[in-house]
Amino acid sequence: MKHQLELLLETDDLVAVNKPAGLLSIPDREQSEPSLKDLLLQKYGSIYTVHRLDKETSGVIVFAKNENSHKFLSKQFEERATEKIYNGLVLGKLYETEGIIDEPIGEHPVKKGLMTVVRKGKPSITSYRVLESFPLYSWLEFKILTGRTHQIRVHMKHLGHPIVCDPYYGDGKPVLLSSFKKKFNLGKDVLEERPLLNRLALHARELRFTDPSGVARALEAPLPKDLRATLQQLEKYGKPFAR
Repeated sequence: MKHQLELLLETDDLVAVNKPAGLLSIPDREQSEPSLKDLLLQKYGSIYTVHRLDKETSGVIVFAKNENSHKFLSKQFEERATEKIYNGLVLGKLYETEGIIDEPIGEHPVKKGLMTVVRKGKPSITSYRVLESFPLYSWLEFKILTGRTHQIRVHMKHLGHPIVCDPYYGDGKPVLLSSFKKKFNLGKDVLEERPLLNRLALHARELRFTDPSGVARALEAPLPKDLRATLQQLEKYGKPFAR
């Protein structure tokens, strides 16, 4: 799969990219497929990891270009001095339209590579706000005050409203137009319905931080086409079922 780099910001110290879904942020242990860091290394020669996004999550990600900026930026993430805002589509309608999930997260005792809410886990805080509600789904804004692995995904599972299309913390099922459009018909000669969305419905929309030269940055990544199209169809056909 060939990925086009969409740069959001480039300075002498850092580069920010709108990461596409389906691309690793950094190489995995097996070096099984290209990562965003690999692509940036080809372009810049040296690049340093500051933070990461899950493979299927799209949105704003920042890499440092030198050791000094790496230390400077990493410290902000460690000290929670950055502001990270996400959008996500979750299953179901939430009873509370906004709230704070303050539940510790740690490694799953049985399932390798998965995280879970566990009493002896690390402190983890996610705030959420419902932006739009549909009978089957809700469109949310998240702010994460800690940066744990799979934090939003684990917290939303714990709340009973996992992220749509999440194969590990949800049901992994794609979003189909036929599930909410009343008079849905497959086109002529079309044997199988094509999903509107078939990947983790999570997008890192905004990142606020201070760059090494002291400039306050607020970077925003536009919603990718698949999420935008899903929302448009939900707004068009997803509300008539509401009681």
